[in-house]
Amino acid sequence: MKIQYLGTAASEGWPALFCRCEACEKARKLGGRDIRTRSQSLVDDRLIIDMPPDTFYHALKFSVDLPSIQDILITHTHEDHFYPLDLILKAPPYAHGGSVQNLHVYGSAAVTGMLKETMKLSGIPEIEDYITPVEVEAYKPFKAGDHTVTALPADHMKNENCYIYIVENDGKRLLYAHDTGIFPRETWVYIRGMRFDAVSLDCTFVLDYNERGHMGFPNALEVKRRFLHDGCADGNTRFVINHFSHNGNKTHAEISAHAAGNGFLTAYDGMSLMF
Repeated sequence: MKIQYLGTAASEGWPALFCRCEACEKARKLGGRDIRTRSQSLVDDRLIIDMPPDTFYHALKFSVDLPSIQDILITHTHEDHFYPLDLILKAPPYAHGGSVQNLHVYGSAAVTGMLKETMKLSGIPEIEDYITPVEVEAYKPFKAGDHTVTALPADHMKNENCYIYIVENDGKRLLYAHDTGIFPRETWVYIRGMRFDAVSLDCTFVLDYNERGHMGFPNALEVKRRFLHDGCADGNTRFVINHFSHNGNKTHAEISAHAAGNGFLTAYDGMSLMF
């Protein structure tokens, strides 16, 4: 299995749009891995996770074949993870000749409701021939192409069911856990004893402690230790931190050095991981 991180920042990007803080000025100067766009990932070149406003740029920068994509998982409705207006561009007159006509978009009732309303307002009579919203429920595995996916409750918003996802294919298992704080109890119960080959964890607060809504590195490390204790991981499991805010005020090199010393990879825009 392969995951490619197309975007690795929190909602404001890094450097943030209107910010001149020390961290953003450093990023502008350093460039490279210190430039982070809004969070999005691609699994096995076929399954997209989240649809931020930066999708157009990601497709160009990393040669993502969007016309061939059939399945998109959405974690929640915050605009840096779900920008449904771009999905309307799947249908004519905006697009022609895609290798896949029908695009399946999976998410909670809030996600599918927002997408259906956007489709309704599009003014395209045949829009349902090109986009299919699929409401998913926690703990109920479903097929997204040749991947088996299970949505699990995240700790992120009080007024919406936000999900993290288990993605399985060819005997490999990934946990994609953004945006979330320390997992809810019922999520821990579900995954106990389930071994993962790769675990991608929220690290919005960078090296600072934060356990609700988002995490910082001390909390990601706590999750890793519990995974090892509960039999969810072993010495071959790859742990990655992702989804960073400029308010953490560290360069990529600084984050990466700290994370590597604790057995973590630090995601950057364009990074690919095979496992």
